[in-house]
Amino acid sequence: QVQLVESGGGLVQAGGSLRLSCAASGRTSSTYVMAWFRQAPGKEREFVAARSWRIGTVASYSESVKGRFTISRDTGNNMLYLQMNSLTPDDTAVYYCAARYGTVAVTTQDYTDWGQGTQVTVSS
Repeated sequence: QVQLVESGGGLVQAGGSLRLSCAASGRTSSTYVMAWFRQAPGKEREFVAARSWRIGTVASYSESVKGRFTISRDTGNNMLYLQMNSLTPDDTAVYYCAARYGTVAVTTQDYTDWGQGTQVTVSS
């Protein structure tokens, strides 16, 4: 099992930016996939972005964040990042880092490892 720890959340004004980080400790490999999900109050946890540890693969994004968020990884340091730009109040949520072995997936049930979450609040 891999332990995941998120950081970087906070309060930001609409139009601003934040960068989330997720540190993974434990065994990873080229088949490792890491993702970001988010959960707003009263809503289900939803997919944000994901990418494989494998070199040369492309990232996947939800339509709601495509063009504004960028997911990146540093495999040497077992780090995952989420650069969030042009934030709106609709982006307010707890953001979770998740991981699995295999291919990129977009549902919560497909991920086996989860972090504790970090709060992102966007004020209008």
